[in-house]
Amino acid sequence: MSTMLKHRGYYGTIQPDIESGTLFGKLAFIRDLVTYEADDLKTLEKEFQISVDDYLKDCADLGRAPDTPCKGSFNVRVGHNLHLAATVAATQQSITLNDLTRRALSEYLEHRA
Repeated sequence: MSTMLKHRGYYGTIQPDIESGTLFGKLAFIRDLVTYEADDLKTLEKEFQISVDDYLKDCADLGRAPDTPCKGSFNVRVGHNLHLAATVAATQQSITLNDLTRRALSEYLEHRA
């Protein structure tokens, strides 16, 4: 079961508001704040899709690039020993540390599917 919504490369959260009995969410992994809400899950998914489409249209109308989820680079703090071991392993394979990290992440994700 998915715990996030997906539309046009954007992901959205699903949160219950216990007090009002409604659902709400926001676009995940971007800096801009885009929210949506509904009374049931099916309607929430539609509102999410409308919010994504409206966000992209608004950005186009304003002549600005929309924020995109996960730009493709990130910093990881792994500690000295793991950093050194990974650097040595990459060097021994004649690849970069980025390539080693990319391969490790890909392998991990393949085995989780």
